[in-house]
Amino acid sequence: MGRNPHKGMLDRESAEDTLIVSEALQRVQMCEKEDRFMSMADKASYTVGILVFDEVEVLDFCGPFEVFSVARPAGVTDETARLFNVITIAEQERTISCRGGLLVTPHATINQHPPLDILVVPGGQGTRRARENSRLLDWIAQQSQRIMLTTSVCTGAFLLAECGLLDQRQATTHWASLEWMRAHYPAIIIVDYARVVDVGRIITSAGVSAGIDMSLYVVSRLAGKETAAWTARYMEYDWHSHDKVLRAEV
Repeated sequence: MGRNPHKGMLDRESAEDTLIVSEALQRVQMCEKEDRFMSMADKASYTVGILVFDEVEVLDFCGPFEVFSVARPAGVTDETARLFNVITIAEQERTISCRGGLLVTPHATINQHPPLDILVVPGGQGTRRARENSRLLDWIAQQSQRIMLTTSVCTGAFLLAECGLLDQRQATTHWASLEWMRAHYPAIIIVDYARVVDVGRIITSAGVSAGIDMSLYVVSRLAGKETAAWTARYMEYDWHSHDKVLRAEV
């Protein structure tokens, strides 16, 4: 049989058509994802951004994520009634390797994210590097000027401290880091007896699981104690630490 002189051209055209269709489908899927994201944000009252970085402590950010994502008015479980739109934010668009090896793909980056109402800065071994990252610290400082609440869990308080946000204010962190924080940030009034410290627009919390208590406290502050208690019950979380909150005069 003779070789079809048009076969190579047809194959190239077919490959190009396939590539065009594939790229079009990707654009459609991206638009649908953005539409769903915006639709979710429109239904929620507040947008919570949770910072993530390499070697972030898992429960430090997953605990608050769980609380805010399941919070509903008391007695309600309907998805459309959620009170918070929660996203994870990283410095760059890449997979984050968390403490213990958990891999997380963030929703957004510090350069591209929706307007926030609440920022959660978690802790972990990764704060040792993050507190020397001027780009990340500048972003935290800028957000703190724009948003309703800036919060920290565990050694995430170190990042707020590096931004000067805790100077002359009461704050707390993980029990094992209290003395280190006292020595390195003498301008901060260290609180070693409270699980959550509220000084108005800034809220710090003790280590790891205290981030859950802090988040429930924020739910209580913004949506009422009944809603926070319902959220804790839904999570089957024994919220016994709600009385270990220091609310400072501001």
